[in-house]
Amino acid sequence: MTRATYRFREHTLTPDTGPESDPWQSAMECKGCGRCSEKSESAEDGTAWAAEHLKANPGHLTYREVITRPYRFDPGEWL
Repeated sequence: MTRATYRFREHTLTPDTGPESDPWQSAMECKGCGRCSEKSESAEDGTAWAAEHLKANPGHLTYREVITRPYRFDPGEWL
């Protein structure tokens, strides 16, 4: 019977800022009706959408920013 050997390693979760990583994106979501802006690499696009949405819907006063940011695990020390 063959016996298996296992080695364990620490890993650290960090934002992926490498040249081939996906860009971070943000969008604004209206908490009043649930509608969202398009995802964009510029946060200003979402705030402009929120201002226009507020003009069209004066009672929609609360919003949430939804951020998509890539992460990766970096291998560390062997245990």
